[in-house]
Amino acid sequence: MVAASLLAAACTVRPDNAALSGATGQSPQPRHYMAAAANPLAADVGRDVLAHGGNAIDAAVAMQMVLNLVEPQSSGIGGGAFLLYYDAGTKTVTAYDGRETAPAGATADMFLTPDGAPKDFFAAAVGGGAVGVPGVVAMLEMAHRDHGKAPWRDLFAPAIRMAEDGFAVSPRLHAMIAADDHLKTFPSTAAYFFHADGTPLAVGETLKNPALAESLRAVAEGGAGAFYGGRLATDIIAAVRGASVNPGRLRDTDFAAYNAKRRSAVCRPYRAWRVCGMPPPSSGGTTVLEALGLLERFDLAAMEPESAEALHLMAEASRLAFADRNRYLGDPDFVLAPVDLLLDRDYLASRSRLISPDRALPLVLPGPLASAGATRPEAAADRLLSSTTHMSAVDADGNAVAVTSSIEAEFGSRLMVDGFLLNNELTDFSFRPVIDGRPAANRVEPGKRPLSSMAPTLVLDRDGRFVMSAGSPGGQSIIDYVLKTLIAVLDWKLPAQQAIDLPNFAAKVGPVEIEKGTALEALKPALEAMGHAVKSEDMPSGIQAIVATPGGLVGAGDPRREGAARGD
Repeated sequence: MVAASLLAAACTVRPDNAALSGATGQSPQPRHYMAAAANPLAADVGRDVLAHGGNAIDAAVAMQMVLNLVEPQSSGIGGGAFLLYYDAGTKTVTAYDGRETAPAGATADMFLTPDGAPKDFFAAAVGGGAVGVPGVVAMLEMAHRDHGKAPWRDLFAPAIRMAEDGFAVSPRLHAMIAADDHLKTFPSTAAYFFHADGTPLAVGETLKNPALAESLRAVAEGGAGAFYGGRLATDIIAAVRGASVNPGRLRDTDFAAYNAKRRSAVCRPYRAWRVCGMPPPSSGGTTVLEALGLLERFDLAAMEPESAEALHLMAEASRLAFADRNRYLGDPDFVLAPVDLLLDRDYLASRSRLISPDRALPLVLPGPLASAGATRPEAAADRLLSSTTHMSAVDADGNAVAVTSSIEAEFGSRLMVDGFLLNNELTDFSFRPVIDGRPAANRVEPGKRPLSSMAPTLVLDRDGRFVMSAGSPGGQSIIDYVLKTLIAVLDWKLPAQQAIDLPNFAAKVGPVEIEKGTALEALKPALEAMGHAVKSEDMPSGIQAIVATPGGLVGAGDPRREGAARGD
């Protein structure tokens, strides 16, 4: 019955972007189930899966496949993802790690020039050299086997149909194609995104992707085995190793060795709630939780959301948490990642005492933990503002997911294979293998997963009931985007949409970045008087959130992109 219903639902999905006009953002009324994604077409499919008997995991699988088609610059089966799953029956949260891995042929100096300097970011990212073994398919299959309800193959039907029939190019996709300087590097990629005369696809133009339809059909029928051991793996390896620019090192043995991982979520109390995030190799969960712990002694609820007082405290907490992140975190299968120590109540209390309510720390250093690691993210990563995606879903039984998915840079490596783009996630490693005389915790090693800032987050109440699912794209700024949204909902009691709409900020050890063209710019003199360096930046987050209210679920999407929430 579920299979037949989902196939019927797939046939009702309209391959156009009519929903983009005035229909993005928050769901107007509380609902019994909800899906939120970075594109309305994906959110529609997530809702349809939930409406026809699927659960939160099923909705996430279906939405990811549609996002691969309609938002190819951000995520897809050529990339990786992290997923948090809340089981309403057991009131437990499980973390699923689908992060990419470095090939066996990776070396510590692979992102250095012959004279030992770090490569230019795009010299490293474009081509095959930074492509890691994709993890999305293996991770989604693992989560679906554990918790899925609908047949796996049925969840691909909406994306396959949409790829064959075509969809309308959105304004955002058009703008990103037009602005990308590297998308014409490879002929097959250029042929998909540009006309023969070199002009980018126009807004509203129908774009079909029969090659992606065939790839998705193979995975739908053959599962992860069809991706990691069949034609798709062979084609990816050939494209990576044969790239005309920056060829890579992937081999079939790297695909055969890949495993998604089931990990323990990292959780800690925050006031009346329990907040859960993704453990390493994502730094997002640990860093968000550390920042919340540092802020817990302050009465944020008594402060105005867009005040210098509140922004100062959040920025200081972020800077301290980032200092620890940058020193200590990496792939826990390769380095000691002292998450428990960083989130220890006494340690947080000692770090929090460094925060003055009216004066910025002149110098932010990591806390005194025993570790040989050091990792300093490359500055180039901060430029990648338009990549990655987030989706959330809650089903009628109360199960919930938060999924952040990525191919790293916008359009990833710019290599397109069988209808999908390949990631450049290996540039998330520290380019320098040694930093300040210490081996970098996030240095490149064979089989290792690069450190991430992705921060899918679930919030529960004291009784273990679901309260909130949230996350965002945005590079390292993801951590502050999620922090802002959590504080806005939990401390300031703002509705989900208002929380997302609040101006963004980021503070990654250094200057406080505030969202250009927003009310936060008026706070610059006050922040500078406290000792902060302040910069105005474009900060196009893509926050999606679902919040449980007394009347039902309310979802919200980020208007800075094309976010949408759908439910019934």
